[in-house]
Amino acid sequence: MIARRARTQPLLIFESAQVADKNVKTAIPQRQPAVEQFDTSTPAPSRYEPIAGEASATADTARVLETLLGNLEGMVYRCRNDAHWTMEFVSDGCARVTGYSPEDLLLNDRLSYEELTHPEDRARVRHVIDEALVAQRRFEVEYRIQHAEGGVRWVWERGIGLYDSAGNVTWLEGIIEDVTERKEADLALREAERRYHSLFDNAIEGIFRTSPDGHYLDANPALARIYGFDSPHDLISSLRDIRRQLYVDPARREEFMRIIKARGSISGFESQVYRKNGDTIWISENARAVFEDGHVLNYEGTVEDITERRLYQARIEQQANYDTLTGLANRSLLNDRIQQAIFTAASYGTRLAVVFVDLDRFKFINDSLGHHVGDELLKTMADRFRSSVREHDTVARLGGDEFVLLINGQGEPDSVGTTMERMLELISRPWRSAHGEFEVTCSIGVSLYPDDGSDADTLLKHADSAMYRAKEHGRNNFQFFTDDLNRLMKERLELESNLRRALDRGQFELLYQPRVDLKTRELTGCEALIRWQLPGRGEIGPARFIPIAEETGLIGPIGRWVLQTACAQNKAWQDAGMKPCVVAVNVSPRQFRRDDLVQTITEVLEQTRLDPRWLEIEITENMVMHDGEQMVEMLRAIKRLGVQIAVDDFGTGYSSLSYLRRFPVDRLKVDRSFVQDMAKDADSAAIVRTIIALGHNLGLKVVAEGVESEDQIAFLADNACDELQGYYFSKPISAWRFRKLLQPPR
Repeated sequence: MIARRARTQPLLIFESAQVADKNVKTAIPQRQPAVEQFDTSTPAPSRYEPIAGEASATADTARVLETLLGNLEGMVYRCRNDAHWTMEFVSDGCARVTGYSPEDLLLNDRLSYEELTHPEDRARVRHVIDEALVAQRRFEVEYRIQHAEGGVRWVWERGIGLYDSAGNVTWLEGIIEDVTERKEADLALREAERRYHSLFDNAIEGIFRTSPDGHYLDANPALARIYGFDSPHDLISSLRDIRRQLYVDPARREEFMRIIKARGSISGFESQVYRKNGDTIWISENARAVFEDGHVLNYEGTVEDITERRLYQARIEQQANYDTLTGLANRSLLNDRIQQAIFTAASYGTRLAVVFVDLDRFKFINDSLGHHVGDELLKTMADRFRSSVREHDTVARLGGDEFVLLINGQGEPDSVGTTMERMLELISRPWRSAHGEFEVTCSIGVSLYPDDGSDADTLLKHADSAMYRAKEHGRNNFQFFTDDLNRLMKERLELESNLRRALDRGQFELLYQPRVDLKTRELTGCEALIRWQLPGRGEIGPARFIPIAEETGLIGPIGRWVLQTACAQNKAWQDAGMKPCVVAVNVSPRQFRRDDLVQTITEVLEQTRLDPRWLEIEITENMVMHDGEQMVEMLRAIKRLGVQIAVDDFGTGYSSLSYLRRFPVDRLKVDRSFVQDMAKDADSAAIVRTIIALGHNLGLKVVAEGVESEDQIAFLADNACDELQGYYFSKPISAWRFRKLLQPPR
């Protein structure tokens, strides 16, 4: 029924009005003049109580009005001007807007409209309405209501006050519509605009919009930076003729325009342009024409500075056979020289030596002082290598800090040894830079033709093996490839064969090294460390067999065993009433490249029933820089399981801060080499301080590994390190011994 109102109050005649640019008729009170005034002392006849002789007309009018109000999307109302907006009339649209029936709101039967209004909006709504009533004009306001189904809806309300003969507001009449979809669309549009402007302003590539006659209409900050201007406004106001002012060769702009007019778009168009200061750079442009009514409105596109790429390509074309940093021969030229030298040595019955050189601790200097310092060191070492051999010998750089020397016309190995000793002495001389004086040494491996091989690949491989033997002997020495190295290679193959059966034979065990809180010295967790007990050989450390497992693919099943065993042991400790702690498990790079790692962790946690928060996955810093996007997604998936994540050996790799900010990491573990050297090496101490500060700035806990003395602890405490791990507290110990550490004191 339409007659949902107080029976004693008058209902004014409604007029049709447009609502918020919608073709919807809504009820607003007819006012002639601007403010309708009437005497409420004598009740007016109800619209639905027919006056004599008008019963039929009244019934028809009621039916028409009921139909009109029922078809409205919104809710037509009349309410009192009181604290509750007490409703005296509510149309059937009430249910569509609020979820409540009209009877629920009439005379506050179930609740008042004031209660429906969102608490945060009530004061504002009343202020808007009161302000309009005082000014004797219509009011219009948008706000939120609490729907009967529990959600929040946005509504638009428009109405007017009804005044008595004394000018007092007695009622309000109006319409309320649900505008939630429009509001959400508006919010989505604003968010899209915000994102667009954010992308536009923060893009690395330059973005532009130009007019058909050749001047900029819009540009982002990146484009201004590429062209050397202080701001987009500076660029737009300065470059009024793109063809003449920007392009070094104006004909390139003409070619650009010819292609885009013919095709409607252009991609990868490379040109040389001027920067604001007169410097020239190379750019690559992508653009398209924007049409309106068949005519070109403007052009829009992107610009990338490709100067470095062009210079690099030019260098490659000019120096295809030489290392660009040091000017030494590259791998391609080296292989050619070795083949020529083998032919010559075979013809004259002489030997030649292939010398593989690796700089010791280069990575430390490169990471701690920066790549530019590392490059200077490499160039200095290249000069020293050149000076240690003859002019007709070859010095090559394979990449990184690896060099190869080809020494021709050798007789006995002793003469090569003399050259190597001279080289070791020359390389180890102090190297001075703006950052201080450093002593750099090298490890050298030597193979001889024809003794150790008859082709370039074999000689290089054997020299490389000898170089690793030199590193094992303490570095700063040289080793010849010998039968002993062949024996070691055979032993490695034997080790690989045993490793393939070690898991089935139950030869692995886990030890646990405690991790403690620096301030309280309380146990916070442990790191699970694998050991291999090989019958007849004793304990074999992970440094020997993990690389083999990585190369052969055995790391997959071995890693699963470590994860399963560590989680099961941790759960067993907890079930025995021990204090819960985090157990950290190292994950190798090859494990991370497997697509099933997250599934493996999930299955292990389900099988062992260990709460994920008591498991920590450790990755090395070097892993951070490989497969960056894939790594981010993998770590996020692991984090969603509730598992903690730590970056191990931090400070030894090439991690990018931009990547590190994106990784959901909980801890950084300072590599033990820096912790052990920080007392006597200022560089190591500075690195430790920096890592701790970096970790805290990123909201991460920092763990120092390899702690062995009170002096180290004092230094770490002064720099607010969070947790400690090392022999000072405990070596890696068996599960039953670690359990004793977890037992509460009696």
